[in-house]
Amino acid sequence: MKKFATAILAGVAMTVALGGVASAKDKVIGVSWSNFQEERWKTDEAAIKKALEAAGDKYISADAQSSASKQLTDVESLISQGANALIILAQDASAIGPAVQKALDEGIPVIAYDRLIDNPDVFYLTFDNKEVGRMEAREVFKVKPEGNYVFIKGNGADPNADFLFEGQMEVLKEAIDAGKIKNVGEAYTDGWLPANAQKNMEQFLTTNDNKVDAVVASNDGTAGGAIAALDAQGLAGSVPVSGQDADHAALNRVALGTQTVSIWKDSRELGRNAAEIASQLADGKAADQVAGVTKFKTPGGNEPVSLFLTPIPITKTNLNAVIEAGWVTKDVVCAGVTAGSVDACK
Repeated sequence: MKKFATAILAGVAMTVALGGVASAKDKVIGVSWSNFQEERWKTDEAAIKKALEAAGDKYISADAQSSASKQLTDVESLISQGANALIILAQDASAIGPAVQKALDEGIPVIAYDRLIDNPDVFYLTFDNKEVGRMEAREVFKVKPEGNYVFIKGNGADPNADFLFEGQMEVLKEAIDAGKIKNVGEAYTDGWLPANAQKNMEQFLTTNDNKVDAVVASNDGTAGGAIAALDAQGLAGSVPVSGQDADHAALNRVALGTQTVSIWKDSRELGRNAAEIASQLADGKAADQVAGVTKFKTPGGNEPVSLFLTPIPITKTNLNAVIEAGWVTKDVVCAGVTAGSVDACK
C-alpha cells in the first residue's frame, strides 16, 4: 500500500521548474484568504509558508473572514505593504475584480488560488474542478444508480460551484434523461457554510417526505451539513453522500460509512505550487513559461494561463492512501469505527 500511496502522490505532485529567470530573494508574497472556517486552508497556508521560506521570500497575509468587501481592502493593504505578487482565494470572484485590476495595473502578478477570477491576466491555479464533480457523482452513482437525488451545491458567488455541478451533470445526465434519477432538490450553499447546507437539506427532506436516495454535496463542509440533517431523520449511513477536500472529519465519516467519498485535493501540493509560481512571476517570468501550464476557456470568454493538479477520490477501499501519505493519522480516521469493518482501521 505504501507503493500505491507513493504513486498517487507522484501523480498529484507537479514540481515547478525555476529555470529561465534569475531568482531574487527577499520578495514579498501577499496572500488574501477568503476565510479560515475550513481546516484545509490552514494546510494550504502552511505549505505556502514552507515553500516561501525555502526560497528566502517573505509571506504576508490577510483573512477576509468571508466578507467580499473586507477582501477588497485586504488586497489593497497587501499592495501597500509592498507585495511583489499576490495569491488570492476569492470570496466573491466578481467583487474582487477592482482590487485585482489595481494590482495588475501596478505590475503586480496575481494568482487566482483554487477559485477562478475571470480576468485574462490572472494566473489560474487549481485542481480540475469539473473532474472533482465527475468523481463525486461517479462514486454516489455506483451506490445508487437510480432514485431521488439532491444536489447541495457550493457558494453561488464562487465559479467552482458551477464547475463542480457541470462535472456532476456530465456523469448523471444520461440517467436523469432516462428517468432513472430524479432531481428532487438543488440549491447553492451561501458561503459554503455547513449550517446553510444543513438547512437546505432539511428543507429537501421535508419537501420529499424523507424520500431522498442520494446526496451529491460539493465539498466536505456541505456534506457534513447534509449528513447532520440526514442523521436527525435516522438516514445517515443509508443515503450515499459525496464531498471533497479530505477534511479529517470527512475521512472519519467515510470510515464510519456516513459519507461515501471525499475527493482528495492534496492542498500541500497546491500551496507549494502557488508559492513557487508567485516567486517566479515576481521575478518577471512570463506566465506561459511556467512548467505544465495550459489555457483555460472561462465562462466569461477569457483564456488565462492555468495549471491544473489531479484530484483523487477517497472511499473506504483506499483510506490507507491518505494515512500513509501523512495527510491524516489512523487514529483520526478510525475514531469510533468498529474494529475490522474497514481495512485501514485494522
